[in-house]
Amino acid sequence: MNILALESSCDETAAAVVRDGREVLSNCVASQIKEHMLYGGVVPEIASRRHTEAVSLITRQALDEAGVTLKEIDAIAVTHAPGLIGALLVGVNFAKGLATAANLPLIPVHHLRSHIAANYLAHSDLKPPFLCLIVSGGHSHIVRVEDYTKFTVIGRTRDDAAGECFDKAARAMGMPYPGGVHLDKAAGLGDPGAFTLPRPHVDGSPYDFSFSGLKTAVINLLHKAEQRGETVNTNDLSASFQYTVCDILCTRFLAAARMTGDKTLVLAGGVSANSGLRDRMDAACRENGLQLFVPPLSLCGDNAAMVGSQGYYEFLAGNTAGPDLNACATLSIE
Repeated sequence: MNILALESSCDETAAAVVRDGREVLSNCVASQIKEHMLYGGVVPEIASRRHTEAVSLITRQALDEAGVTLKEIDAIAVTHAPGLIGALLVGVNFAKGLATAANLPLIPVHHLRSHIAANYLAHSDLKPPFLCLIVSGGHSHIVRVEDYTKFTVIGRTRDDAAGECFDKAARAMGMPYPGGVHLDKAAGLGDPGAFTLPRPHVDGSPYDFSFSGLKTAVINLLHKAEQRGETVNTNDLSASFQYTVCDILCTRFLAAARMTGDKTLVLAGGVSANSGLRDRMDAACRENGLQLFVPPLSLCGDNAAMVGSQGYYEFLAGNTAGPDLNACATLSIE
């Protein structure tokens, strides 16, 4: 089954063709990063306009690279939630029009579900059930994947997401957008024990996260140093910050695994590309006799191949939509 997939939840206009949920025939992305760098972050209105300009061309490119025509496509999958509402609407409306014109089934796909599915494309032996840590710019979730379309949230952030915390801390240290990548590189040159940073927790919710206080602690540390005329070693602060975030994520993820009894753990989302998190989780899983799956770096960020993979399983479960499908800025993965 060939699925044409579309992704436009934030600042990447993406299209892909995926066969049977596991084989990538093409995966094309039109990035807007250079333009948003001018503003230090994603500007929703600009993102929506660029999606409108790029979606038709990137779809044609995906079909061409896959070596198929629209007549050889069996269904169209599209990210419909969650994300920037204007950006989502571009992809959803384009997909609806194309599906109607080509008389093809339309499959709505949840963005976080598709991040998990990125692992199906890289690991043919990965099958539910398993426990997944989804970490991105907008989300930090511990999710038990009961089946391909059945999910149970074990823990989540109560304020900032891990990726957002990385980007804001990096910006406070003067790094360009997207800050998480630059902070990761700087951390590799620093001493993770140079600074002691807080590890916020949520009373009564051992598997939930809170990163707002950690972000604020870094900003306050930098402001105080500036007021005193002192210089902060950015590499050391990056290393200490990254170590702290990864320690929080890994500790609670492993605690959740002990609670559920899962022996297979999975990382997903943009922050799963972070070298500190990947190394820490790999070491922890080896030490505890757990099997760890991580997506390749090319599938960590937003892309349409992961949408096509999850779309395949949504279709098998009967989750299709009609021309009344709408985008949604927030929606539970469950």
